[in-house]
Amino acid sequence: MFYVRRLWLAPAALISLVIFFVFRNADNTARRLMNEGGATSSIRVTIAHGEDYPVSEFLKLPSEAPSQLPQIQYNFGGDSESKQNGKNLDRRRVVRNTFDRGWHGYKKYAWKSDEVGPITGEYRNPFGGWAATLVDALDTLWIMDRHEEFEEAVHVVSGINFTTTTQPTLNVFETTIRYIGGMLGAYDVSDGQYPVLLDKAKELGDFLYRAFDTPNRMPISRWDWQSYAWGTKQVAPSAMLIAEIGSLTLEFTRLSQLTGDPKYFDAVQRISNELEKSQDKTQLPGLWPVIVNAENLTFNLPGIYTIGGMVDSLYEYFPKEHMLLGGVTNQYRKLYENAVDAMKKYLFFKPMTPTGADILFSGDVWYNKKGTLNIDPRGQHLSCFAGGMVAVGAQLFDRPQDLPTARKLVEGCTWAYHSQPSGLMPEVFHMVHCEADDPCEWDIEKWHNEVLKSQKYSGDITREGVNRLTVAERLSPGFTKIEDRTYKLRPEAIESVFILYRITGDKSLQEIAWRMFTAIEDATKTHFANAGIHDVTRADSPKMDRMESFWFAETLKYFYLIFSEPNLISLDDYVLNTEAHPFKRPKANHV
Repeated sequence: MFYVRRLWLAPAALISLVIFFVFRNADNTARRLMNEGGATSSIRVTIAHGEDYPVSEFLKLPSEAPSQLPQIQYNFGGDSESKQNGKNLDRRRVVRNTFDRGWHGYKKYAWKSDEVGPITGEYRNPFGGWAATLVDALDTLWIMDRHEEFEEAVHVVSGINFTTTTQPTLNVFETTIRYIGGMLGAYDVSDGQYPVLLDKAKELGDFLYRAFDTPNRMPISRWDWQSYAWGTKQVAPSAMLIAEIGSLTLEFTRLSQLTGDPKYFDAVQRISNELEKSQDKTQLPGLWPVIVNAENLTFNLPGIYTIGGMVDSLYEYFPKEHMLLGGVTNQYRKLYENAVDAMKKYLFFKPMTPTGADILFSGDVWYNKKGTLNIDPRGQHLSCFAGGMVAVGAQLFDRPQDLPTARKLVEGCTWAYHSQPSGLMPEVFHMVHCEADDPCEWDIEKWHNEVLKSQKYSGDITREGVNRLTVAERLSPGFTKIEDRTYKLRPEAIESVFILYRITGDKSLQEIAWRMFTAIEDATKTHFANAGIHDVTRADSPKMDRMESFWFAETLKYFYLIFSEPNLISLDDYVLNTEAHPFKRPKANHV
């Protein structure tokens, strides 16, 4: 019996060995082609069939001439680069050097891949393998006067096939803001000198447009495009993140504006119309919960209301879409004003701090099935965009009463940066919520009690014991719990500092920005790039081997711009999408 088995084993082993080498070589070839922007027919498919639920008549872009919208930026008195003081020129140079170091690291270790590991140098492709870092950095290269590198990157983009990918499921939102946004932003800042960028944005737009091929034309956020390619009919998700359905307007609208094809605008305008219908019918009128049902258009499910993760860019896009459309309709103004009034009523809160700082954070509200609202003073780095959004809304919609609110939101986030040993803000944390009209004086006993509650400690404990607990948990005074201690190179705080600076002209914000930048650089710098860190409550936190493309697209761009001449990407000339890609605003005289 053993001899017979050995007779079968020899050819089986030989066949297995042949198969191993064939597939290994095929895999190596596929990897090489992926890094070169190519494709292999054995691992990719394309969508060949027509739409199952085609649109009979497209919603048209507004055809009216742009309205006279208020000026957004502060009147800097004709400041130009030549008038910039030497300190800001030096700071801008340092920021650009940081970008250059990371860009060269990406080129050396992960060229044409989505991301580079800033510690190991390993390449990763979490966003379709279409060179996300390269595309996301295009307009930053142009803004930083790296035109040779820009043209080299454009050449790479021209060779990417945006009609297929090895990624079986695509995040339509992430793909839209990084890729379509990246190419359109680069096309706009370079004044249309590189038409291939618009061609490629349209190619990808046509590909993603198929995600809207559902009975009610609501999109599929996590799109199994390969199943669709093989003929599977689609329905919109019954559970969908509100940010992923509501944050596509800028990119698809700009694509329609530049190509003249109304289908892209039609796709997103249908979503906005549903949001408008449902805005006053949720448990917190003006706001929407994190999860909605796109299949049956139910937008008032019980759950959490926030402007943090999974929601943020939905609200950010209302005033920006108003500007991109030239203010010719009131729909997006209404959506924004209803939302921001609800935020001020339910979400923005003042925390108790040792210094009595007059600052604000944006928290959460939980609405349960019993109809009870529970306020949760949870801060998030992702919510830090709110200061900039509210500042823009104050200018754009003549709401001067909102500008102090915007400043307090910005100062809340910068306070959170400066409160940690690393000088960086944690990703998610809790604080003590001050009730309305409460003078909110520092009360150490109240802080200790909230720490115990947040840590779910039920026994008796002395003040010395609580002190030991706060030390062990590395809780700076005012923080009751830090659920996520990471810093992921996020841009939201510097985004709002930059916008508030451009709106107010307050030069102290440049000093705050520089302090933030030096803390980030000190904590995240690697040999050839920058890395997120695991624990902002430590001055010597270990690093994470991750550098997302928004580090180039957003964070470093905002730091560079705040030290640049004010007419570089003026807020009166451009609308920046949620990935900081600048789209040209329609020309109109400002009042």
